[in-house]
Order: sequence, then C-alpha cells, then structure tokens
Amino acid sequence: MVTAQFSASGPGDPGLNQLRQQDAPIHRWYRFVLAFPPHLVQEYIARFQLTSRQRLLDPFCGTGTTLVEAKKLGIPGVGIEANPMAWFAGTVKLDWTPDPGQLLDCAEHISQVASQLIDNPPSPLRTLTEESQKLILKNSISPLPLHKTLILLEQIRLHAPPMVANHLQLALAKAVVSSISNLRFGPEVGIGKTRVDAPVLADWLQEVGTIAADLHQFQPFKQGPAIVHRGDARQVLTVIAPNSIDAVITSPPYPNEKDYTRTTRLESVLLGFIQTKDELRLLKQGLIRSNTRNVFKVDQDDRWVSSHREIQAIANSIEERRLALGKTSGFERLYHRAVKLYFGGMAKHLADLRLVLRPGAQLAYVVGDQKSYLQVLIPTGRLLGDIAQGLGYQLLGIDLFRTRLSSITKEPMREEVVLLRWSGRFPDRPYPFMD
Repeated sequence: MVTAQFSASGPGDPGLNQLRQQDAPIHRWYRFVLAFPPHLVQEYIARFQLTSRQRLLDPFCGTGTTLVEAKKLGIPGVGIEANPMAWFAGTVKLDWTPDPGQLLDCAEHISQVASQLIDNPPSPLRTLTEESQKLILKNSISPLPLHKTLILLEQIRLHAPPMVANHLQLALAKAVVSSISNLRFGPEVGIGKTRVDAPVLADWLQEVGTIAADLHQFQPFKQGPAIVHRGDARQVLTVIAPNSIDAVITSPPYPNEKDYTRTTRLESVLLGFIQTKDELRLLKQGLIRSNTRNVFKVDQDDRWVSSHREIQAIANSIEERRLALGKTSGFERLYHRAVKLYFGGMAKHLADLRLVLRPGAQLAYVVGDQKSYLQVLIPTGRLLGDIAQGLGYQLLGIDLFRTRLSSITKEPMREEVVLLRWSGRFPDRPYPFMD
C-alpha cells in the first residue's frame, strides 16, 4: 500500500485550533470544547473546490462546524450525529429562520415571567430527580443557580412559540456551561470554582442577544440547505442515500480515554435528552468505541480489523505493558480491546461510506496521534489511511494540521488531516482486514 507523505501545512501552533473572531458568528451559539476550527473547514472546502452543485457530508457532525461553514457558502450539507445534545445544537445552528426581533421580544417576556417566580421562591428549591443527579458530575451546578435554571427552562417551554423555542433552549444550554454552572474545561471537563449564585436570566439574555445578532447578519445571504440526522456513523446507509455525496470533511473521536458524553452531560440532563442510566448506555452504544467507558461485552467491531497486523501489534503491546506494570483495574484491562474496537468501527464506517459516495468524492478526516494507553503510540492518521486504502480509497496524503502537547507527558503529538478520494471501484476483497 502507498505510504502517505506528510505535508508541512502549518507550523504546529496550538493556536491553530482556536475559533477566530471573524468565524465566531453562528459557531459561538454552542461548541464542543474539543471542536475543530471553522477555518480548517474553509481550507478544505476551497481545496476541494466545492460549489452549490455538490453535497458535503460530516458523518461525525458534533455541533455542526462543517455544516455551518457549508451553509454560509451556499453548499448543501448533511450530517450524522449520535449524541442528542450535539445533534440538537447542530440542528438549531443550521436554522436561520427565526425573526431576530421576535426572538428578543419573546426572551424579554419570558425573562420577566421567570423573574417573578425566582423572586418568590417556593420551599424547597427546585432540583433534578435523584436518578438525573447521578448522571452529572457532582457539584456541576449549585442549588440556587439550578433552581433558577429549571424555572427559566419551564417558562421557555410554556411561553416560547415553536419558531424560537429551540434557539432559546440552546442559548440556555450555552449559558449554563459557560457562566452559570461550576464546570471548567481544560480540555477535560471538571469542576471549577463554586458559583453559589449566578445571574441566570442576564446570562441567558446575553446569549439570546448573540443569536439574534448573528441571525440579523446572515439571514440576507444565500444559504445552502443543511440537515443533521440523528444516527450512528457506522451505519451511514440508514440515513444517507446511495451515490449522493461529493465530499466529506469531518473529525471523528480519537482513540483515547476521553468520554465525550461527559462534555455535554449537564446540559443533556437539563434539557431532557438523557435522564436515566439506560438512556446514557443507549447513547454510548451508538458511538465509535473511542474509550473504555463505552466498551460493551457484546461489541464486535474489532472483527473488522482482526487481520490488520499493525493494529493487532499495537493492541498486543498495550496489553503486554499493562501486565508488566501490574495494572489490574477494569478499565485498564480494556485498553487493548478499545483500540481494536475503535479502528474496527472506523473500518466499518469507511466500508459503508463507499456506497453513499459518488466516484471521485474527496474526503478529509481530522485525527490525532495518541498515547493514552500506557504511553504506547497510536499513529491514528496513518492507520486510518492504511485501512482506507485497503477498502479501495486513494490515499492522497496526510497533512499536518498542528502539534499539541500531551496532557500527561507534555511531549508534542501530531494532529493531522487524512486526505482520501473514493475511486468508485471496490477491491477484490471488499473487507480486506476481516478474517
């Protein structure tokens, strides 16, 4: 198989991953802390020479970075996202139909009604159910801000017309994680300084004002049609029509120990997307197995790479090191299996994706090398490129996006963009790494 040549496309500056001020509109309504930046999407849209006559897919849509950029440029876009909170955020960020004035007027009315209820609190304060409280990080939000937030959410649902209700709820989710709760991101989610109280209504109105300003700015421009499907990226054929996609720009999860559901857990619980452990488990089952906290006994994605020698060798090295170090926790015992399940899931995704791509379709996958599992190097980009070649894709190269410092060892790690083209021809063995 062809070996990719790394492109010196950037200086490896960690700041390359930051949201630039000129790109902030729409994106700033709500973002993952680990989201890739809009300017990277812009670069590959330009390099792929995409126009309004083509259709762009993001199968790991997150909160909609790729699709928002496509919409701004008038390019039709479609996404797939399994996390319900991210799916909701991406869907709202692609809806530019609300009248900004109506949005502000409605928010002001709701704020006045909620203020009266907050100023005359019942006893005891409103709170989450016991089961819901077990789903969020302990001390994620203090009792009084939570009480105010629940009152405001109730009034949004009672008084907001359908045209603006989702935008008002997304503004509340953004306010909760950025200024109302006790959460901190750096990049792991954790608990920071306790906010005994918070100006919930004022913080929410500020976020609503941001949404209204962005709508006023972008509504006059031609917009590309866009939709986000709630689904599993390993099952693209359930939501995407065959032979309908001209390009893919995406950033799948990386193989590490980050539980991506924790990043959105508080707002997911508050807005009612996850309320029980069973619902959380169901969510995790729909995700690529990128960490040991969403590995299940019944998982079989690893069979897709059962004959891939390098992936098997990496998994074996992790298990050998675990044994040598005497690591015996339940999660540590799953490290080697998580790696195989991750690449197996990506292999299944790329295999099914072939059927929805048009011949000549161009693809960009933003991924990062990892050492999360006992410091064994996982060259994610190179391995995905190798899997893709075996499935009939052409590997055009692997661009260096940036280098970042490992959170544990502080050594530089590569973050890359794997560039592919779908040839339109299936190999003799359509699933070459499966025994």
